[in-house]
Amino acid sequence: MPLFYASGEEIRPGDRVTYDGIESEVEFLADPAVDPTSWYVTEYGGSVMINAFGAVFIDNPRDDEDLVFVSRGSSTT
Repeated sequence: MPLFYASGEEIRPGDRVTYDGIESEVEFLADPAVDPTSWYVTEYGGSVMINAFGAVFIDNPRDDEDLVFVSRGSSTT
């Protein structure tokens, strides 16, 4: 199950985003479709880690209005 931003774009590692107005990048995803037994998934469901003002763990990215997609990063495929 892919994870999505509130705007509808699919979240991918390396994406450039803003979080509460701070420029950031998606570090990794905890995706139930990829690893349903990981700690992040069992605790929170699908989750995203970004690096805005330190590591920020977002457990419900689709409903988080502070997380805004800017562009695809160079490290995505």
